[in-house]
Amino acid sequence: MDEKVITVTSPLLPSLDDFIPYLQDIWDRKWLTNNGYYHQALERALAEYLKVPYVSLFTNGTLPLICALQALRITGEVITTPYSFVATTHSLWWNGIKPVFVDIDPVTCNLDPDKIEAAITPRTTAIMPVHVYGKPCDTERIQAIADKYGLKVIYDAAHAFGVEVNGQSILNAGDMSTLSFHATKVYNTIEGGALVCHDEKTKKRIDYLKNFGFAGETEIVAPGINGKMDEIRAAYGLLNLRQVDAAIEVRHQVAIKYREALRNVEGIRFFDDMPGVRHNYSYFPIFVNAEKYGMARDELYFRMKEQNVLGRRYFYPLISTFSTYRSLESATPDNLPKAHKMADSVICLPMHHALTDEEIQRVLGCIIK
Repeated sequence: MDEKVITVTSPLLPSLDDFIPYLQDIWDRKWLTNNGYYHQALERALAEYLKVPYVSLFTNGTLPLICALQALRITGEVITTPYSFVATTHSLWWNGIKPVFVDIDPVTCNLDPDKIEAAITPRTTAIMPVHVYGKPCDTERIQAIADKYGLKVIYDAAHAFGVEVNGQSILNAGDMSTLSFHATKVYNTIEGGALVCHDEKTKKRIDYLKNFGFAGETEIVAPGINGKMDEIRAAYGLLNLRQVDAAIEVRHQVAIKYREALRNVEGIRFFDDMPGVRHNYSYFPIFVNAEKYGMARDELYFRMKEQNVLGRRYFYPLISTFSTYRSLESATPDNLPKAHKMADSVICLPMHHALTDEEIQRVLGCIIK
């Protein structure tokens, strides 16, 4: 009999017994969306948990990126990474902005600060880095470059829920940060997202933008879109916030077990924790050196699949190779050698709060020969 499929992730779900009274209250209030009671409560709770001044909730994680660019009136060119989920670059394209790809640092998989300045042109208006796998970017160096050239910085922090550096939220870096609360994330609202900003005036502009531009019953102040989160998902999110710390700690223990077992496997590299960083263990990527390991990444990936262990090649292929972007001057493989190398060698192992010891051993058994 086939063994049970081990998925790369599993959604963190609140207890139905806890959720039903919230649903009953929503039914009684008959206020399902448009900045209702639970929406406001979740924004306040998240701002406190994440140690940030202002949180604006969205119905998914892509719309905050699109609205951040609108709110900061970004135009022209934006420097970004090819090593991410496509939503990062799509948000630029939807705003009529030209993405300019810069190579990554292979030690972190984040945008390489050493490569940014050479990519700046008179049309550059912003930098959009990604905290890949929740590992913090070098925010100080990126900010120094942005300040030198008068650029805005928007962080795609889709992977970085709750991540802190020396006790400070990584979400406070730059001009804005965006989050994804998709079902696959450490913290989820089924679908959802948020935009983090630093002042009340900006928060108000963002809230106008995500609600068609309405500033009152009859006044439209901007060509906004509909990006609002509903009450049901906001209530679900409030409940999940109660258990996310416990889930992160379980993920931490899974990471420890993976590292202990894989530390001496030749040809397999992984990330260790960064000093002073509170990680969220959202992913556990390994990088396969085919020559040393004796097997190519794809061969291992499909062998795992045959044994019902579903890893994911995050992030392969690179965004820069997709048809929309590959004609850009910055999208050439010669410009992005490190990103190509990482994309061609990565497998993210199953990583979630529901993994059993037996399942962890099955995953490791696929890799350790």
